[in-house]
Amino acid sequence: MKTDQNRRTFIRTTALAAAGIGIGANSFAESLYTSSRYGAAVGSRVGIIGLDTSHVIAFTKALNSPNPGPEYSGFKVVAAYPYGSKDIKSSYERIPGYIEDVKKMGVEITDSIASLLDKVDFVLLETNDGRLHLEQALQVIAAGKRFFIDKPIAASLADASAIFSAAKKANVGVFSASSLRYSVGAQEIAGGKYGKVLGAETFSPCHLESTHPDLFWYGIHGVETLFTVMGPGCKQVVRASSPDVDVVVGTWNDGRVGTFRGLRSGKLGYGGTVFTEKATVQIGEYGGYNPLLKQITDFFKTGIVPVSSVDTLDMCAFMEAADESKRKGGKPVSLAAMYARVPKKSR
Repeated sequence: MKTDQNRRTFIRTTALAAAGIGIGANSFAESLYTSSRYGAAVGSRVGIIGLDTSHVIAFTKALNSPNPGPEYSGFKVVAAYPYGSKDIKSSYERIPGYIEDVKKMGVEITDSIASLLDKVDFVLLETNDGRLHLEQALQVIAAGKRFFIDKPIAASLADASAIFSAAKKANVGVFSASSLRYSVGAQEIAGGKYGKVLGAETFSPCHLESTHPDLFWYGIHGVETLFTVMGPGCKQVVRASSPDVDVVVGTWNDGRVGTFRGLRSGKLGYGGTVFTEKATVQIGEYGGYNPLLKQITDFFKTGIVPVSSVDTLDMCAFMEAADESKRKGGKPVSLAAMYARVPKKSR
């Protein structure tokens, strides 16, 4: 009976659309989707661009669970465009398996970003290759869809600036963050539990990818933790580098000093020590993906960005300055010098 009803609805809607009676192409697609097996009403449909990172599996499992947490406000992943990098092996090799994984969770696979955008209200831009993010983000912005960009926001400060500039001009909400930002310890420290942060030393794995500036690919996790507790406002960076480790020391405008240690040997992990007015505290364990996902769905619902573009751009400038310091044999490099390289149209 239910199948017959759905079939009658489909035929009626198709006939109306063909006759041009009170229904446009977009609302036609929305009507079909609302009555589909995915069970997501218009206004709660999430689309994914890029199926080449484990993040998409974690996010889809949480949102499309038979019993999702109420904190996700009924959002469901209904469609995905799978393709991303064509030359980063660790990315493109994952795509076939992840396509099958998300299909089992009720996600439709589309053949283009344009097709995806017709079916969804919000977007998770998950392509692992940051070089593609500007081109992909501009399509989402043109469609007027609120969206989240997973780390790295881009593969350069210039591209990250261009994304935020285009989004602002179009009045489209967007933010980017690593899940490390939302570990309990980092949030408590940033929230002032121990008073003012006087300095910090964070660490994370820092595997390199030749297509990206060194810290953008994986070191960004520890850099984001550093900026979570220190805040924006770093003015200068010095980097020491060897095959096994990177140490990047930043001096903030108010004289505070923060250090990131990127690990490529020994036991790898995430964490750090923070020096505050009241105590010296450990950031603690990584809290998984769900705290970030809660921030994303809250943003989809309210439009309030939890991480400002200033924070994200300062992180990009910090990471590019670290590369420049390495090229200069460990000499200090200012973030202002990195910002000066960004084309004016992208600022």
